[in-house]
Amino acid sequence: MKNRLTVILLMLTLLLTACNTDINPKEHASELYSIALDAIMETDKSLNDDMEFIAIDMSNFDEVNEKQKKSILDYFEDKYKVKVMDATLEELKEKGYYNEDTFTLDGVLLTVQKVNFNVKNNIFFNGEKYRSAKGAIGVESTVHYKDGSWRIKKLKESWVS
Repeated sequence: MKNRLTVILLMLTLLLTACNTDINPKEHASELYSIALDAIMETDKSLNDDMEFIAIDMSNFDEVNEKQKKSILDYFEDKYKVKVMDATLEELKEKGYYNEDTFTLDGVLLTVQKVNFNVKNNIFFNGEKYRSAKGAIGVESTVHYKDGSWRIKKLKESWVS
């Protein structure tokens, strides 16, 4: 009887452990940011024409450490074959990447204004891509965890300049 109870408890424990699909999205923050930012890059591709760089403003990426930030930058450099840097618009202006006369960049600036990690398998991102005062878009996206990977579930332009 004791052996039978032990076997039943062991099987129940294994079954419950195998069925536990809880995933902590914050542990995948760099992957989630990469997916959301890449979705922004793929929206309104005309803003990418002849870009010389991609700047990603990571100043509010609280869930991402320095190693993860580097992996995000490396991903974009490998995919888009341009210089990629962590910079704000103000830093781009200081470095001479911003033309004050035309209010334009020779590249694009990606920013994330809001992230909501509160829903377990759906992470909401609100971001933008800036090329100039007359060339920018706002994007809202939801990244969803399904079948063992994170993917864009929903994407919409929220504004266009």
